[in-house]
This record gives sequence, C-alpha cells and structure tokens, in this order.
Amino acid sequence: MPADPRQGLRFGRIPITKVQPVLEEGKFPAKGVRGADVRVSAVIFREGHDALGATAILVAPDKSEAQRVAMTPGAKGTDAWEGVLTPDHEGLWTFAIEAWGDLYATWAHNAQVKINADVDVDVMLEEGSQLFAAAAGGAQDTDPDAAHVFRQAAATLADASLNTIDRLAAGTSLEVRAAVARFPLRDLVTRSQEYPLLVERDAAGRGAWYEFFPRSEGAMRHPDTGEWTSGNFRTARNRLPAVAAMGFDVVYLPPIHPIGKINRKGPNNSLEAGPQDPGSPWAIGSDEGGHDAIHPDLGSVEDFAGFVAAARDLGLEVALDLALQCAPDHPWATEHPEWFTTRVDGTIAYAENPPKKYQDIYPLNFDNDPAGLSAEILRIVRLWIDRGVRIFRVDNPHTKPVWFWEWLIGTINAEDPDVVFLAEAFTRPAMMAALGRAGFQQSYSYFTWRNTKEELEEYLVHVSRESPGYFRPNFFVNTPDILTEFLQYGGPQAFKIRAILAAMGSPLWGMYAGYELYEHVARPGSEENIDNEKYEYKQRDFAGAEAAGKSLAPFVTLLNKIRREHPALLDLQNLSLHESTDEATLVFSKHKTIAATATGPERKDTIIVVINVDPHSMREGEVTLDLDALSLDGLSADGTFMVEDLVTGATWNWGKRNYFRLDAHLEPAHILYIRR
Repeated sequence: MPADPRQGLRFGRIPITKVQPVLEEGKFPAKGVRGADVRVSAVIFREGHDALGATAILVAPDKSEAQRVAMTPGAKGTDAWEGVLTPDHEGLWTFAIEAWGDLYATWAHNAQVKINADVDVDVMLEEGSQLFAAAAGGAQDTDPDAAHVFRQAAATLADASLNTIDRLAAGTSLEVRAAVARFPLRDLVTRSQEYPLLVERDAAGRGAWYEFFPRSEGAMRHPDTGEWTSGNFRTARNRLPAVAAMGFDVVYLPPIHPIGKINRKGPNNSLEAGPQDPGSPWAIGSDEGGHDAIHPDLGSVEDFAGFVAAARDLGLEVALDLALQCAPDHPWATEHPEWFTTRVDGTIAYAENPPKKYQDIYPLNFDNDPAGLSAEILRIVRLWIDRGVRIFRVDNPHTKPVWFWEWLIGTINAEDPDVVFLAEAFTRPAMMAALGRAGFQQSYSYFTWRNTKEELEEYLVHVSRESPGYFRPNFFVNTPDILTEFLQYGGPQAFKIRAILAAMGSPLWGMYAGYELYEHVARPGSEENIDNEKYEYKQRDFAGAEAAGKSLAPFVTLLNKIRREHPALLDLQNLSLHESTDEATLVFSKHKTIAATATGPERKDTIIVVINVDPHSMREGEVTLDLDALSLDGLSADGTFMVEDLVTGATWNWGKRNYFRLDAHLEPAHILYIRR
C-alpha cells in the first residue's frame, strides 16, 4: 500500500497560518494577565467554496482544556479569524486554533441557492435530513436539547407530504441555528500546534504608579543657615496616605542607596556640587556602600521595612529602582575594575548619551566577566526581594545586553513568579520589543510624546492590537527627566488631558510627584524641570494647593476611582477607535464582558472616551460610533442608549451619531459609561 502522502507536511488539511499572538514561532511566551482578555487570530482558508469554522482553545497549566471560543471571520477577502480567550489564573498556559469544514453553513447556503433556483431540490432536502440525523446522534450525550432540535429538523426535511418551503424552513430556523452554534457540525478538523501564553499577576499588567523621592518628603531647610535636613523613610511614610487616597497601587522610589561623592552633580545637572547638594540618586555608591546599602540619610534597613509595611497596610506596593551603574567611588570600581570599560589612558569610561554626559556615573561592562557580574547582580536583586520588594523599575535596560535580562528575569521569576520588572527604555522599537520578549513585564512607552489626534490613534492601535503579545505599555505622564512641551505650554488643562489619556487608554499608567501641582517650568532648552529634584531637595505643599483649588489631585482620584469601578479599563487588548468630525477630538472605547460567577450574572462594562486633545481651544462636532464594538445587544425603539458622564454625572441618550462640544478650559473630555 502506498505511504500516506500527508504525513510530515507543514500544512494540515485546512491551512492555519499567521497565528497570533505568537513570538518567534513560540520561542517566547506571549503575555497575559489573570482575567484579562487575550485576542487570538489566524488566517484560515481552504480549497473550493465550502464554508469554514474556527475555534480558539485555551489549555491550562495543568494541560486541561479550559476554554473553547468560536472565532469570527474578519474583513471579507482577508481569510482572517479572531477570537478572545480569558485565562483566569497565573501560570504558563497554551492556546491552539482548530479549523474545520462547516457542514451546516455549507449545506444551508447551497440549499437556499439551489432550491430557490429549482435545482436539485429533492437532493438538497435529503442531504439536509441526513446531516441532521447524524448530528443528532453525535449531540445526544453532550447536548440533548440540540439533539432533539436536530431530530425534528431531520424528520421535517424528509417529510415529502410537506411543501418545499416548510421543509427548508425547518432546517434553517433560528432554533436550528442556535443549536448549531452550541454544537457545530464539523468535518476535516485541523488543529494548529499549541503556543505558549504566560499569564501573570495583576501588577504585571494593571496598576496606577506614583513616583516620589523619599529624601524630599519631610526635608527641612533651616530658615537662618539655609542648610537642609534630608527627609527619610520615617518622614516619607507621612506621604503614603495621600498617595493611597488618590487611588494609586504602586509607590515607586528612585534609588535609595548611598550617592557618590566624586564628580557629584550640583543643581540643574551642574558640574559643581556644594557641600549641601545631595547629588543624583542614580549615581550609586560611595564609601558608605553600594547597591545593597541604604543611604544613611534615609535611615536603616529596619526603617525601610517599616516604610514597606506602612505602604502595604494602605494597599500600596513599593517599587524600587534597579539602576545598574556606579558612581566613581562605588566599591565595585576598586574591587572589580573588570566590570567596567577602561580607556586607553587607564581611566574608567563614564556614561554618555550625546549630547548628555554623566560624569558622575560609570556604566557596567558585561563582556569582561559576565559570570561574576551577573552573579553579583542576582545577589543584589534577591537581597531586595528578601527586604519586601516585589516590583523593580529598571533604569536604562537598553544599555545592557538583552541576554542578561533574559537570564536575570528568568532566574528570578522561576524562583518567584510574582516579581515584576518595568523597563525604563525610551529607545529604538526593536530593542523595546526584545526587552519585552526577554521577560520585562511592562515598559515605559512613546505615549509621552504622542500628542495629536492622529499620533494618538496610531499609537493606541499599535499598543492594543499589534504589540500586546510582547509589550505592555505603562503610560507615564511625566518623569523627573521628562517634562514635554505639551505640559510646559499647555496650561493646567494640558495636565488634565494627559492624565485622562493615560488613565483611560492603558491599564498601566503613572505620574511623578508634582504633576498634580501643574509643575511646568523647564530648564531652558530642555525637557526637564527647572531645579530638577534629581539633584536637590524639593519641598511641596500638596495640602495647601488642594485647599486653594490649585491641585489636580481630586481629578486624579476620580480617574483612579473610575478605573477601579470599571474592569474594561484594566484590559489592554479591548480598545476600539471611533470617528469624530473634529481634527483634535479623539474617540475610543473599551469593552469587557465579565463572565457569570456564583455571586452574579454575566455583565457588560463599556466606557467611551471623547476627548479634546488641544489644550488651547473649544472643540465641537459629531461622533460616529461603531456600535458593534460597543456590544449593544439591543437598542431602544429609536435606536438610542443611555450614557452617563462619569466626570460630571450628566446623562444623555446617544446613538450612532452624536453631537459634542468640549472646552479644554472647562472639561476637555466625556468619560461615558453605557448604562444597560
């Protein structure tokens, strides 16, 4: 007997191609978060004209099949299919695609066409009767209700005493179609390989971050001498209740280690530091210790533990900066000169990012002693994990080899999968993508510089539809290094606009202290704050500004409250764009169906954001909504539905087309909740 020619081929009976999210043919797992929807897609086709169906299958870490979801076809002519899977706990999952010949859809189409043309009428009715009879037998054990429907359809199709129209109607009724949806009539079933999906805890893909310098919280300047007394972990604890009250989840601290004294930078990055200038926390290490030590001004290891515990009691996690670089007087510089780059004159090269120069920082060299340097960094990370840190914000990871991050994060997450790494990588797209593949759970993003409607539309589509398998963006609105021109010149309304975009557009967003005070004055010719806190202490009167009505904190609190109450905002892959007639008004929605539980029925959560992204003007026009993206099961008789503005409390009846008027100086956005 001849050998089966189909064995060992790359194409199955029904070709399944371009499966997503798949990273380098499955070498790296795609990213997921517990309870977050994951869009899966493929290009599926076959010879001839017979109908196809497709199913997305989710396989749990224990290898059990956890979910089967019918996929829907994409735009006509593309052969694209898409579905949504929702893993419900952490672990290494897999998913696969099944494609199959849709026997019912093929028969129903052919029967209607041929019978209407009076061609092969008896043959088509008999084929339908046999199809349903076979289906009834197959469905009897798993779906007896469907089996009953199929038997009735088979009998009616075979009943020659009835007229043709009634017989055909029995095979194409709504009841039959509903039964087929539950129990598809499949043949030539073809299954793809399984692809990995790493599902991580909430903090990996959801959360609101707040950054502050603990040395500034409680810092005091003597009124007579002008000398500063540094804040510390004990005084910084006093800031935590306000951070928690604004609804943040993570409090992020810049490096807390001893700061180099050699080449220490002074105010505004000047080369001369006075005896009272504290220096940049990113210039790590001195005779007081290195990456495993705490700056003596901040307190002791016990003080840090008290700070972490106080944060935890308020529902906050502490994220610590992991900056792999050294001041010239870091202990490593003398104990391990091989961990640095030595120039021809025998000096160690300091960091440069032309035109910027960092004379107070030595970058590490991972090529001279990769084993020794890697082991030391692993020791450091484990030490801070033992001290209660579960989230690390990694400074400039793109200046270190990618292999190192794959190894470090893989090693740490194998021991403790709850540890999260955020990449502070404002760099080339290829490097940012590689860092995500290497294991970084989230990353800073280009959002910071996307300001116009066109720029934002393009970027929101990219991060929600094109890159979420490997890249989770954290939409920071500012940092100690980044004060964009939009914020410098846009007025307080610019701060509100960017906060809305960040908090509503991404499940991860963050802000650096002072944003709520509209700090907008830059060092001339730069995108950095004047009197940058990186180089000096900064006193702020948060309570006084709020009492005077000059703080964004109440609005930030509202944004975070909206996020907590609407799970649609905490998924990444569920964003859809809508049209507006105004060139500066952006419209997007986020929708999520929350499955039924033992305590409640299935429910749908849908948010529509209409935002004027021009901080200098009033904008008006018409919004045209994609109603399918809003998952509206049924509209009222006049084609409308009720929306509630979560900012103002106003309600309106909206439909497909809706008028808007948004004044950036009053309220630049509608954040609308569909009341079902």
